[in-house]
Amino acid sequence: MEYLVIDSGGTFIKYALMNENGDILEKSKVPTPDYKKHTLEDYLDVLYSIFKQYDGQVEGIAMSAPGILDSDTGYCYTGGSLSYLSGKNMIELLETQCNVPVTIENDGKCAALAELWKGSLKDIKNGIVLVLGTAVGGGLIIDGKLYKGNHFSAGEFSYVAVEEENLDQMDGYWGFTNGVAALGKYVSEETGIPQEELDGVKMFELANKGDERVLKALDKYTKRLAVQIYNLQVLFDGGVVSIGGGISQQPLLIKFINKNVTELCEKHPFRKLSPYIPTPIITTCRFFNDSNLIGALYHFMIKKGSLLEE
Repeated sequence: MEYLVIDSGGTFIKYALMNENGDILEKSKVPTPDYKKHTLEDYLDVLYSIFKQYDGQVEGIAMSAPGILDSDTGYCYTGGSLSYLSGKNMIELLETQCNVPVTIENDGKCAALAELWKGSLKDIKNGIVLVLGTAVGGGLIIDGKLYKGNHFSAGEFSYVAVEEENLDQMDGYWGFTNGVAALGKYVSEETGIPQEELDGVKMFELANKGDERVLKALDKYTKRLAVQIYNLQVLFDGGVVSIGGGISQQPLLIKFINKNVTELCEKHPFRKLSPYIPTPIITTCRFFNDSNLIGALYHFMIKKGSLLEE
């Protein structure tokens, strides 16, 4: 059996034809309608045009989307960077038009499900996925299951407050201190390169060449990240923290995160009282940019009874 799987991001809508084993048979992407210029109807038109390519071929649509959403009913409380999704029920809208079963899950939670199903958290009882992108997303695996919380907002790490003196500003929250843009800000401050000229590729190109200014910025960025990873470890006692997002493919990033998490734990003042300080294993998500697609399909298979409940 084959399925249409859609990963709806702020910049691109990625889509793939996949089978029940999670194999990607073909995939492509189209630009996401900008919420500042387009409407929900424009967005739905794009989704319908994608579906028409596979109408009659697929058993259903599995979707990953940003925002806080009810993955049981399909209702989007927020749409993240796609504000036109707020207050809309995507399952109802798509099933009415496409006449096939539809499921939807938050993008960070899809990444966590992909790792639970076939990736770095397979057979792990407790673990955490952190996705470093425009902001900070992810998911919590507790007792071998995706934990969603009372309001489907567990794992919305961007909302974590990190600056008690600056809570009336966006940069008082984790999503803006450890999103990729924050790394760009630190690199710009150290190098003088305008931030708009910096992306993940450019920054790590300089870092991997040994540019001391960029390495200093990367160290600052990962120190802030290490503090929150430590906090999550204390709160949830996850065995593994798996890092996702485009920049997670850079070994240097994982090296710096490991260094700063280890230093924090080794120099912890509580060691004067106890020899044990919870130190997580840091690794990378296995599927990188395909995580949301694979996790969305896994969610569909569970919801429709093709797999045992996660």
